[in-house]
Amino acid sequence: MTRKLPRKPAARRPSGARSGDLRQVARELRAYALSFPGATEDFPWGERVAKVKGKVFVFLGADPVPGGPIGFSVKLPASGQDALDLPFTKPTGYGLGKSGWVSATFETKDDLPLEILKGWIRESYCAVAPRKLVAELEGSGLKSLSRRSRSDRRG
Repeated sequence: MTRKLPRKPAARRPSGARSGDLRQVARELRAYALSFPGATEDFPWGERVAKVKGKVFVFLGADPVPGGPIGFSVKLPASGQDALDLPFTKPTGYGLGKSGWVSATFETKDDLPLEILKGWIRESYCAVAPRKLVAELEGSGLKSLSRRSRSDRRG
């Protein structure tokens, strides 16, 4: 005779996301990036990117496989130096790191700071997008960027 054990209620995650399956996280970051005014998706080099007016503002990489890592790269003219102090970041390769691009990589065991990652995507969009689209974004009621971020956007 089989006896059923009571199940523990699932623990709620605070600000970060535990990512046994990073595919959902990748979908959420993709959807967030594509929600900005004028944002489009493209697949140069076989990897997913989000662009605005033909310029990449986030490299989303290849779609993660079950159990595999996730990585992405963003341009961070205002917060890049602080971001590079985190253990999961490094300057983006191919010389992009010299222009303020930062890459982050996470494994399935890692907690992802989703709000920070979304903030980085937003900062990157504002660094690359034309001023008119940035103004449209800021007028949309979403959290506004600091003055420093906007004034340093062409770095």
